[in-house]
Amino acid sequence: MSKSAATSHLLPVFARADLAFARGEGVWLISTTGERYLDFTSGIAVNALGHCHPHLVAALQEQATQLWHMSNLFKSPDGERLAARLCEQSFADFVFFANSGAEAMECAIKITRKHHAALGHPERYRIITFEGAFHGRTLATLAATGSAKYLDGYGPPMDGFDQVPLGDLDAVKAAIGPGTAGILIEPLQGEGGVRSPPHAFFRALRELCDQHGLLLIFDEVQTGMGRTGALFAHQRIGVTPDVMALAKALGGGFPIGACLATADAAAGMTPGSHGSTFGGNPLAIAAGNAVLDIMLKPGFFERVQQIAILARQKLASVVDRYPQVLAEVRGEGLLIGLKAVVPSTDLVAALREQKLLTVGAGDNVVRLLPPLIVSEAEIDDAVERIERACVALSAAPALQREAGR
Repeated sequence: MSKSAATSHLLPVFARADLAFARGEGVWLISTTGERYLDFTSGIAVNALGHCHPHLVAALQEQATQLWHMSNLFKSPDGERLAARLCEQSFADFVFFANSGAEAMECAIKITRKHHAALGHPERYRIITFEGAFHGRTLATLAATGSAKYLDGYGPPMDGFDQVPLGDLDAVKAAIGPGTAGILIEPLQGEGGVRSPPHAFFRALRELCDQHGLLLIFDEVQTGMGRTGALFAHQRIGVTPDVMALAKALGGGFPIGACLATADAAAGMTPGSHGSTFGGNPLAIAAGNAVLDIMLKPGFFERVQQIAILARQKLASVVDRYPQVLAEVRGEGLLIGLKAVVPSTDLVAALREQKLLTVGAGDNVVRLLPPLIVSEAEIDDAVERIERACVALSAAPALQREAGR
């Protein structure tokens, strides 16, 4: 087989758009051909402070001149500081730093199993999860996700996960048995279609965990770090987990994940029980501390909430005017879902034609994930582009035939 210059040597696991970017500025991405795109994907909820935020750039540049990597065999003063800040802002007593959301979730699963083993009950290793969830791409987190399309071709799924319908409390109760160790849930499903049960459901899960001695695990990989209008989504729900996974926006674009846990939940984690070569890398830690510097400034989350309300109001108006294209607006904070009537892939493509970048999700939903620093003017700009995309889709022959019936 010959290798032409046009052949990509990247493993073909992504259906990549024929579009590449050279640089970014705040909420904007500039393509290799010089075109400006309004970025409401944010690297799938990663670039929470936009592209090339000056404080993050300065922090990484300074760290790059000092130390890139060291082993976790040695102390990390900056890592200790980031862990302390995360614990101070949350329920947690301990933090484990990883490289990604899937790794943070792997740690959460291991903490949950080890917790019960340390108490003399190694048979308690099963975790209840929910339909529509997405927890990562490792074999364990795929099993927790439970979706056939992600599991196909990888052999028998890893044992230990019992999936039930989202929001079905009776199903949760029925799934609890002598082998149950915990309950794992996303405060708001991102990949699953921007779906969430009522807050009362989360409160009921907390009560069930307390009643049965289970750990409540929140996957805040996408919702954490301000995406829903608070540092952590569970703070807006009013329910405290025992274990929580973070990643995505934690580094503002630099790869870093974190698993947070109470001292009680993590009682089984001792030297040698878990580890990572790159977790807590000095560059990643510098990025994480820089992100917190910005997000913990007074008024940051209040402004996110205000912008989010404005965005949803304007989007609701577009939905009202184009019911043949859009069905509803979902979400919380700046994790917004547009439930589409047309195929969501068509809507994503139409928005890209308008130089607005979005990302699809389950349940025929398109996610809008702008950087948390997005301005009111940029929201208005995005809404205008969405409206133009709706006009274009409404003019499509298939929709016109449907409207004429």
